[in-house]
This record gives sequence, C-alpha cells and structure tokens, in this order.
Amino acid sequence: MAIFKFTEARLRDLPLGSGIHRDTEVKGLMCIAHKTTKSFAVQGDVRRDKRLVRSVRVKIGRVDLVRLAEARNEARRLMATIQSGIDPTAGPESTGITLEQALKEHLRERDLSDATERNYRYHMDNYLGRLRRRAVADITRQDCRELMEQLTRRHGKTTGASVMRTVRALVNTARRHDETIGANPVDAIRVPATPKREVGELDVAGFWTTTEAMSPLMRDLQRAFLLTGARRTSLLGVRRTDFDAWRGVLTFTHMKTGGSWSFPTGRWLTETLAARMEEDAPLNSPWLWPSPGAASGHVAEPKRGGVPSPHALRHHCRTMMIAAGVPYAEGALLLGQRLPGASGGYVHQTHLVEALRPHAQSLEDLVLARAGVA
Repeated sequence: MAIFKFTEARLRDLPLGSGIHRDTEVKGLMCIAHKTTKSFAVQGDVRRDKRLVRSVRVKIGRVDLVRLAEARNEARRLMATIQSGIDPTAGPESTGITLEQALKEHLRERDLSDATERNYRYHMDNYLGRLRRRAVADITRQDCRELMEQLTRRHGKTTGASVMRTVRALVNTARRHDETIGANPVDAIRVPATPKREVGELDVAGFWTTTEAMSPLMRDLQRAFLLTGARRTSLLGVRRTDFDAWRGVLTFTHMKTGGSWSFPTGRWLTETLAARMEEDAPLNSPWLWPSPGAASGHVAEPKRGGVPSPHALRHHCRTMMIAAGVPYAEGALLLGQRLPGASGGYVHQTHLVEALRPHAQSLEDLVLARAGVA
C-alpha cells in the first residue's frame, strides 16, 4: 500500500493492478487500482460510544470519470458521516418490520439456549450490517444471492450457509408479523448442508495411556466424555449434587434440546466419579469438575493435546455403542437425543434410566476391554 499526495498526473500514471493507494490530504480517501480500472473509494471506522461497530468502504467512482477535487469533497462528506457513527452503506430506516426487529421477535418467541442466542446476534452484528435496518419485505432474492456469494468468498461456504439459515429463520418470523411479506427470498438460493464431520477411528488403548499422564481430574474428565458421549457444556456444567453415586445416575441439566437428561453410569464410571468427588471435597466447590482459578469455578476448556475433542469423543461413543450391540433408539436416548417422528415426542428419557442401564454398561465394558483395563 502506497501513501502519497494525490494529483491528477500521479493517479493517471498508477499502473493497473497495483492495489490500494491512500491520499495524504484527505483522511480515508483511497485509489484502488484494479486489473482493468482505477476507482476512488473512502474507508473508515463507524464508532458508537467509543466502540468500533464496523469498518466500511464506500465506492465514489472511477478515476477517469470523477475529478480528484470532486472525489476529495465526496470523501470529506462520507468521512463526516462515518465519524458521526452512521454507516452510509446501511441505507435509511425502514417503515416495515426490519431484519433487526425480526431478530428481537425471534428471540422473544423462542426459548433458545444462550449459545444459540449469541450465534444469532453474532451473525447480525458481523455479517448482516447492510440488511439489518432494511424492511424484510424489501429484501429480494438478488440480495440473498449476492450476500451468499460475498460470505462464501470472504468467509467460506460453511459460514455463508450458517448466516443464510439465520436470515431464513428471521424472514419466516417476520412473515408471521407482517402479512405483506411474500415468499421467503432465501428459498430461491441453494444453501449448502452442514458438511458431515469426519472422525478417524479411535485407538482406545492409546487414548487410555495418554489420559493416564494427565492430571487426575483431567484424566477422569476425558474418560467421562468417552463413556457418556455428553456434549462439552453438558458435562462441564454438572454439579456435585447432580451425581447420585448410590444409584449410579449422572444428571445433565444444561442440554441443547432443553430439559434434563439422566445417564445411568456403569460400574467403573460410578466408582471413578465417586472417588473424584471425595478427592475434590476439600476444595468446597459445587462443581463436579472444579477449577478454582476459572471465572465459572469449573473447568472451562477441556481440549488437550493428544486426545480427540469432546465432540469427537461423542462421535466415538455413539459408534462404539453400535459395536457393543446397543439398539439404535436406546443409543440415541443415552446421548440425550430426541427420537424422530410423532411417537418420539411421547418418549421420556428420564423415565427409562434403569431400562437403559444395561446398554450403558455394555458400552463401558467394550471401552474397558479395548483399553486393556481389567
């Protein structure tokens, strides 16, 4: 990037394809030399309450069509707008329900997890700035196509698809509040499905050896992930009162599907968790996996080198359930998943703890056999 005082002659002599050049006379003014054309643009940071909202770039016009003096005047005007905290690319406020208002209604109507709410807000703040104040009725199919192409180019196909699913959900919410909104424009584009996660086969004996070298708490935590298949936040959020060592039942209250989930622990895991609680009792912590130095009071990051992530261990757990002969429905219930179909809605996992216990024990027996534990 070159920085110099722009003159008509110097701009005319800039070689095509040389990239971005900034003017020393007007803050934010730049000349972008593309492969075939040269254009004036202005770039600045929109700040509100001393907080960076976003960086914006606005095209002014081609160098061969706009005089330098005109470009500088326009750059000064745009920079004044940007520095006042207004995004000149966002467009005027709309009179119909906007995408931002649709988000508020969407979150108000649904009992979503904190992580899901954060994900929606992150998409709005970081990827949907140009649409957030647009009336949903004015968002076109072409807008959605261009947004998908831009997101895919800048952030990848997975991020693009995730953001477009957010837009689709918000438009559907807006349609329930505004009868003038027609078909959902996102339906006109192909939103790629989330790619299936590829997980290699687990060397259980190697996993057991690696975890043995960890701290006692981290060793037990990693093995509990494999033996329960629990999600990361579900297992980390377990309190001491959530484990009944006498019955051999571990209750998860932080569930992606909502509600609670009772897991019948096998004999080895029951003894391991009981010993863990006894060893950690002097810490006087309410958590099963205490970490006095963490803000939450419990282990916040369970990932460790040399072992699969908690989510990968969930994959391995589900796979080994099948190897252990656990039927499909029972395996899904052990993982805290809802069964499909209308009939699945009538199945209450917490009522089936003892019926599921033999299957949890079969999984544990297989894992211990592969680990070489007597």
